[in-house]
Amino acid sequence: MTVNTQPVTESPDDPRAFGLPLVDAHAIPAELRTLVSRVHDLVDAVANTEVDTDTLAETAATVEELTGRLNVARRQIGTMVRRELGDGTTMVGTITNIVEGETNPAAPRLFLDRTDEGLRAEITLNTIYQGPPGLVHGGWIAAMLDQAVGSVSAVETSPGLTAKLEINYRRPTPLFTPLEITSWVERVEGRKVFVAGRIRAHGQVTAEATGLMIQVEAAE
Repeated sequence: MTVNTQPVTESPDDPRAFGLPLVDAHAIPAELRTLVSRVHDLVDAVANTEVDTDTLAETAATVEELTGRLNVARRQIGTMVRRELGDGTTMVGTITNIVEGETNPAAPRLFLDRTDEGLRAEITLNTIYQGPPGLVHGGWIAAMLDQAVGSVSAVETSPGLTAKLEINYRRPTPLFTPLEITSWVERVEGRKVFVAGRIRAHGQVTAEATGLMIQVEAAE
């Protein structure tokens, strides 16, 4: 199924002002969302399987054949997706974003919602995102916080890019545990947006971030 990437209207912050295709989240086929979820489960199964070599070889051949079928039609690099938050605010990001991409099976599905303070998400990670035994990899902690603070900057001000990000790891972040991720804007100075965020597990802060986002402008 082909998704229409040509909405009618364009705003100053619209990705099409940068020459990028834009897809509305509600236009992504349910069948594709189901496939993304099943492949996400497949990644976890492959990472942890101990089946026999015949099964591995047969499965590899099947996956190769399926990959070929999917690759006959690919999206343009940089395709964006727009989705509505709980309060009606819209958020725009790349559709294959490694942290929250709607069509990326490798993404941990970090879906942020609006709060009075900024943005919030709750997520539970499995062994796909493991670093030390039973713990989330520090790189994924940084990636999720980068996404959270970048998103709150975009929602509260306008889209921008990370200029600086500092992560303080307060304590280990466990797998298979609900994690609360929050982010907020501290202040704005011209195109500079100063942001912060944190991750909590069992109510305790496991990591904190402070960052600087630089708002981007569409070329005239």
